[in-house]
Amino acid sequence: MDTARLVSSRAKGIDASGIRRVFELGAKLKDPINLSIGQPDFPVPAGIKRAAIEAIEQDRNGYTLTQGIPELRARIASHLEGDLGWTGLESPDSGLGVCVTSGTSGALLLAMLAVLDPGDELIIPDPYFVMYPHLATMTGAKAVRCDTYPDFRMTAERVEPLITEKTKVLLVNSPSNPAGIVLSREACRDLLEMCRAKNVLLISDEIYDEFTYRDARTDTGIGSGLSVCPSPGRFEGAASDVLLVRGFGKTYGITGWRMGYVAGPKAVVDQIAKLQQYTFVCAPSMAQWGSLAAFDADITGHVDDYQKRRDLVLAKLGPHTEVQTPGGAFYAFPQVPERLGLSASAFIERALEKSVLVIPGKVFSERDTHFRLSYATKMQNLERGLDALAALMR
Repeated sequence: MDTARLVSSRAKGIDASGIRRVFELGAKLKDPINLSIGQPDFPVPAGIKRAAIEAIEQDRNGYTLTQGIPELRARIASHLEGDLGWTGLESPDSGLGVCVTSGTSGALLLAMLAVLDPGDELIIPDPYFVMYPHLATMTGAKAVRCDTYPDFRMTAERVEPLITEKTKVLLVNSPSNPAGIVLSREACRDLLEMCRAKNVLLISDEIYDEFTYRDARTDTGIGSGLSVCPSPGRFEGAASDVLLVRGFGKTYGITGWRMGYVAGPKAVVDQIAKLQQYTFVCAPSMAQWGSLAAFDADITGHVDDYQKRRDLVLAKLGPHTEVQTPGGAFYAFPQVPERLGLSASAFIERALEKSVLVIPGKVFSERDTHFRLSYATKMQNLERGLDALAALMR
């Protein structure tokens, strides 16, 4: 059988070789210092585990409503009302809605399937989360990259020249992956006003919403000199114009449970729910009950600990290269020093010789000048890896 003929152009258009190559090389190392994995290293809070276990024991193992159990949707609506001032999310007459999804990746895919037609344009930041360009690939749309170097901040000034009559969606990510950048209140306001004026749907990917550090919740913010929202959310009172994507995996260490949600204009959310009915069917039932308990879990101690790890990254690498200060998530995106004359891909090859795993920038960008490191690892392991990277930079 000619299997090559069977593979769709859609599948062929997705290249996963960048990260896979790092993992393949890392698998050959005896004692690797893994700074490549974007997964929290703390245990899941006991209350969340207990709620999921009890759901299983109480035989809550069947299908749920496609849009999620009512209890979880109500709790999400209540949380967003307190956090963003979004009222009426579960009111039938509000024009707003909530849908629980199989992870934020599931939410993003369904959202794009709901709003993008072949030939439409989706504006994404560069650097970007690895999935973003392929959301266009899978929908027949075009991903238009917004260059955010050197500070990795998406601004209306940078985005507006990219908007055409084909632009349907602007995808914003704060705190961001791979750079950990938190957008300022002013930047978010300007992006929102621009999207309203241009009739573009703003989708805000806030998977790291609770993983925002204390110094990124101040009135001055980090690096930008601008005020930053004191809450994790960036688009207060904008439920009619923003499709919000959030989740539970990164915040509470339940990445394998695949739990996320969307909230915003009912006209879009209803289409997402319809598409979910014929794809994922529903989010995992017991994980929905576990995620309900997540709203009562306190992870501020873990976030504070990660802020200390971030500070260690800046202290170790800052003297040798440019590192924008992450305001959230658990990544940094340092530049490979120009004096080395190396691409990021060549630099990570040298890092692998020192048993350090990081991801080259070309996986997240059109450029190959930076690399992503994850500090979601024990402090001792992180310090060893940073010392090795600093030595390579010297």
